[in-house]
Amino acid sequence: MLQRIVVCCWCLAALLGAQSPHKMTKADVDRWMTELSNWGRWGPDDQRGALNLITPEKRKQAAALVKDGYPISLAHDALTEKALDNANPFVRTLQPGAGTFRMDTYSVSYHGLGQTHFDALCHANYEGKIYNGFSVDEILAEGCPKDSVLVAKTGIMTRGVLMDIARLKGVNYLEPGTAIYPEDLEAWEKQAGVKVAPGDAVFIRTGRWAMRAEKGPSRTYAGLHASCAKWLHDRGVAILGSDAAQDVNPSQVEGVGLPIHQLALVAMGIHLFDNCDLEELAKQAAQRKRWVFLLTAAPLAIPGGTGSPQNPIATY
Repeated sequence: MLQRIVVCCWCLAALLGAQSPHKMTKADVDRWMTELSNWGRWGPDDQRGALNLITPEKRKQAAALVKDGYPISLAHDALTEKALDNANPFVRTLQPGAGTFRMDTYSVSYHGLGQTHFDALCHANYEGKIYNGFSVDEILAEGCPKDSVLVAKTGIMTRGVLMDIARLKGVNYLEPGTAIYPEDLEAWEKQAGVKVAPGDAVFIRTGRWAMRAEKGPSRTYAGLHASCAKWLHDRGVAILGSDAAQDVNPSQVEGVGLPIHQLALVAMGIHLFDNCDLEELAKQAAQRKRWVFLLTAAPLAIPGGTGSPQNPIATY
């Protein structure tokens, strides 16, 4: 009997030990802000961050992925109604008038959970610094003189990789608050037969929009656990997108609301695509059994912008 108790206690300890790498504290995130930093990697004046990993050769390899000429928009239709996850709806006003032409005016506060958008590196700061050590104090009413959206004005063209974690788990969507861990990302690579490589644009599907359609709007959603940051760094991810805001919410790191956002934008210089609609892409990828594609995107050319509404395109 004693032997059985000892064995059972050992099993429990092993189980708890296996889970311990998932637990992260603010001190861990603070340490990774230095250990995973790309500051200075491409020179002291660099503002492109991990976009530097998208080389001309990488673009040519990505273009060669196009076999069918089949495009898929990764943008969700603009949300025009106020909701829990859309505090600032997209506003379209048709201008009055008569004659040959009709015109309208758009107004959008795109950061948040409602609209598909691109996060520039100056969108986030840590201890008064944005990516590559530039001071947040330089950001004035006129916008960001450094790390703005203009660094991507010529467009993004690279290999896109869909990581359908909902499919990996055998569900239509991950339940709100579900954390995705590095071993989940590696399990998907193994199942899909694709390894993420430097310069890739990685899109994490949680099934957020399928969940929203079934359960309604929510500010709680599945996403990456903070422990995935090192995996992203080691793989050399250039762009990180998801169908929500990348981070699992609520955060599982006390004192750090969006650790993946913070580490990606500020430390690693990884631009983010928030609130992408990955449902049609997931469908087409499953039919083709092809999880890589040509990814193209271009933000609006807004001097000093902290980001931009975005319509990324996947092409098979």
